Amino acid sequence: MSERIYSFLGLARKANKLVSGDETCERAIKAGKVSLVIVAEDASPNTKKKFTDACRYYNINIRIFGKKELLGKFIGKDLRSVIAIQELGFSKRILQLIDDEKIGCGGESIDEKKSI
Repeated sequence: MSERIYSFLGLARKANKLVSGDETCERAIKAGKVSLVIVAEDASPNTKKKFTDACRYYNINIRIFGKKELLGKFIGKDLRSVIAIQELGFSKRILQLIDDEKIGCGGESIDEKKSI
């Protein structure tokens, strides 16, 4: 499933609907051009806090996902701690894929108290 997310990020990059890097993403957030921010799991705690606070202030979705190396690789760049998606359609689909992966798909929850 992770590979699908990374591939979708690459597609957003090719469609020119993605910006990356701390400063570029921060400028895009402040300009109101971003609908989703993705911060790498291995980003520094300071970077995570900075973008979490900014996204909360500007009411933008944020997800902690992936590794810096892979985020960069799939968008054709070096290491990237932060990626911002600028198009709502891409954002919705990527959010759905990330949330499905975090929650886990398939199967159903089993209620232990349920009698047979």
